[in-house]
Amino acid sequence: MSQTNYVFPPPAVQSLPIRGKSERYAINRLFFVGRNYYAHAIEMDRPVDKTVDKPFYFLKAPQTLVESGATIPYPPGTQNYHYEMELVLAVGKAGFRVSAEQAHELVYGYAAGLDMTRRDLQLVAREKGRPWDLGKDIENGSVCTEIVHMPGQIIEQAAIALEVNGETKQSSNVEKLIWNIRELIADLTQFYHLQPGDLIYTGTPEGVGAVVAGDRITGRVEGVAELSLNIGAAE
Repeated sequence: MSQTNYVFPPPAVQSLPIRGKSERYAINRLFFVGRNYYAHAIEMDRPVDKTVDKPFYFLKAPQTLVESGATIPYPPGTQNYHYEMELVLAVGKAGFRVSAEQAHELVYGYAAGLDMTRRDLQLVAREKGRPWDLGKDIENGSVCTEIVHMPGQIIEQAAIALEVNGETKQSSNVEKLIWNIRELIADLTQFYHLQPGDLIYTGTPEGVGAVVAGDRITGRVEGVAELSLNIGAAE
């Protein structure tokens, strides 16, 4: 078999450790659910009415992924860098147009994650009707713990919390998701062929806020994982 030659080395495959396994979980895509807790939607001045609204999503490049415990530089172009603590779903089976009743078949496991956000840039883009990329698709802006292998399990209730320098900022429960795990999988598969390696960040509760260089973020999803992140100096 001939070997393909490239003009420069292709990017490395992004991956995460799996608890208790020597193999790693290779990353395909990073999906993020916007405004999936009522109280967070209200604090963002965009209330959600599930009877008329549909879930919405944005994506980040796999290259934005960093593992829990890292120290990342404060990103350029912002004065308002926010944390968002989330339950992360790891997909383990391909699926397209999957029903909510079948959704559990796609679940490989779960993790705890952070959707880091240049809030000032996101809000400018939102008000002007522009894409959120500069506010969301940030180098080092997708933080995730190890994957916990929980095949076929649907998490319906679990405490979720975050602290900055030991002070609690977010404290809620996954049972408050507007669109739950089954509904998110069923909805996403109406638009995408989900694949093993896809991660779905399911949304953040209220209490989001800014961090600065020198801050330490800690957080957890009950029964899943604990994470940490250190904010370093700007480059």
